[in-house]
Amino acid sequence: MDFLQPSTLDEAIGLKAAHQDAVPIAGGTDVMVELNFDARRPPALLDLGRVAELGGWEVRDGHVRIGATVPYTTIVAELGDVLPGLAMASRTVGSPQIRNRGTVAGNLGSASPAGDAHPPLLATTAEVEVSSVRGSRTVPVREFYRGPKRSVLAADELITAVTVPVKKGPQQFAKVGTRNAMVIAVCSFAVAVDLEERTVGTGIGSAGPTPLRATEAEEFAATELPWESRDPLPDTVSREFGQLVAAAARPIDDVRGSADYRRHALSVMARRTLGWAWREVLG
Repeated sequence: MDFLQPSTLDEAIGLKAAHQDAVPIAGGTDVMVELNFDARRPPALLDLGRVAELGGWEVRDGHVRIGATVPYTTIVAELGDVLPGLAMASRTVGSPQIRNRGTVAGNLGSASPAGDAHPPLLATTAEVEVSSVRGSRTVPVREFYRGPKRSVLAADELITAVTVPVKKGPQQFAKVGTRNAMVIAVCSFAVAVDLEERTVGTGIGSAGPTPLRATEAEEFAATELPWESRDPLPDTVSREFGQLVAAAARPIDDVRGSADYRRHALSVMARRTLGWAWREVLG
């Protein structure tokens, strides 16, 4: 196995073009597990750890641009005020050691339906920046996933950043697992309330072949939330929202949980997270 270690973004893009079967690695929290268990044996690894252009974040025009090698620990420590949903999800990723190494871009590159970062990205209008020797393009995260562990990335493309809108209202994230961290989610859910546009975004994890949105639930909440009066959230609204989220899921039975359990858990999490978010609106 070859080990490729570029020091600049241009060099990394060039190496990916020349070695399209090379697997990018930053934190290595997914890739190294597969290598250790001999579940994957790529001909080359493309280490991005020395590419300085990928290692920072900035706020620009109401969006946070997060470089591909920014770890979860940084998101938790520095971006909780502007990206609360993503920060909440980042806190649940693995152990402190994993959060020090793992990245949102790595989650996207793996494209696992169970990735913790996917639901809060879906709940907003986040975008994925990808680059190759042919140029750069931006892909809405809602169009990024193509199937279990498959995405729109071409063989010669690298994820360079994720761009997420600064919050315009409360955001929440919840997941079900055998413990709070160091566990793959049985299912997970994120909600983002946009008080300016009066919309509600959703993201479902580990309950379908790809991370999913609950579009009917979003439309229902946007219509039924008491935007003008700012009254407490009616129980009938939160329950219907939960049922619509559960209906949008496409779960299977596996070793971590049954499809019926996942639907039930999503209904409960959706009802609770919408309620928590609305209580933030009420102050």
